[in-house]
Amino acid sequence: MTDRAIVTGGAGFIGSHVVDSLLSDGYAVTVVDDLSSGSEERVPAAAELRTVDIVDLPALQKVFDDVAPQAIYHLAAQASVVASVADPGRDCDVNVRGTLNVLELAGRAGAPVVFTSTGGALYGDEAPRPTPEDRIPAPLSPYGASKWAAEAYVRTWSLSSSIPHAVCRLGNVYGPRQSPHGEAGVVAIFTGHLNEGRTPTLYGHGQPTRDYIYVSDVVSALRTASGRSGVYNIATGVETDVMGIWKGLCAAAGIELEPQLADLRPGELQHSCLDISRAEAELGWRPQVPIEEGLVLTYRALTEEFKDS
Repeated sequence: MTDRAIVTGGAGFIGSHVVDSLLSDGYAVTVVDDLSSGSEERVPAAAELRTVDIVDLPALQKVFDDVAPQAIYHLAAQASVVASVADPGRDCDVNVRGTLNVLELAGRAGAPVVFTSTGGALYGDEAPRPTPEDRIPAPLSPYGASKWAAEAYVRTWSLSSSIPHAVCRLGNVYGPRQSPHGEAGVVAIFTGHLNEGRTPTLYGHGQPTRDYIYVSDVVSALRTASGRSGVYNIATGVETDVMGIWKGLCAAAGIELEPQLADLRPGELQHSCLDISRAEAELGWRPQVPIEEGLVLTYRALTEEFKDS
């Protein structure tokens, strides 16, 4: 009998790659996505798309009843820091109530959940680097706070049941299919600028650092975490500054273009880097794609996507 999986947010950047991985392993995959930021074009024909808001419990329950999943990958989220500040109520509804809905229905199905959380937005600027999972979060935005609250539900539901649910705190994910529009995804944003010959603005004068992780490494971690109970940083443990990202992409494009420099915007992190030793020890997982290789792969893939859009 074919194993069945539900991927919430499966029409999004990371979620669509998870869907591909599951399909390649023979799963029957149902994507749950309200398409507010995801795209129907990212959902493979072999997967079923159910256009549902995870806050809508009756609609979500029908999907779970129809599918009876053996595995759940919960990536659907309100992921914009700016939007969370403008409307913290909606942010809380999606990220907390929506996650609670998924957990309740997962319990009825007896299926483990892998929940994608955030690394940098959760730990704050005062955390030691690389930051371990036992560091008490100090989120700077409603988005980070809602992810932390959702994590608490995931852990509580895991501890109070016999179902192992996992929390994966992601670094700065980049790769093919990432949108160049919006506030996040600096690799995609910079690639978009290079594609159009436009000069980008590097906030913090190019000095802020992040822990960038290629999307295929994230997918392998999420797949490995399914059926495990715990909180895991999923990143590389390596800091790269924004100027380094820009120069790496310029090298991949064969273009020299000087960026504009500006002060860091209010609420933005100066530095972020995650300790991945727990994922290495407990999951046997390690990232495989170094930043230099990942930037080239991403630049090539995104420029092809831009041609087709």
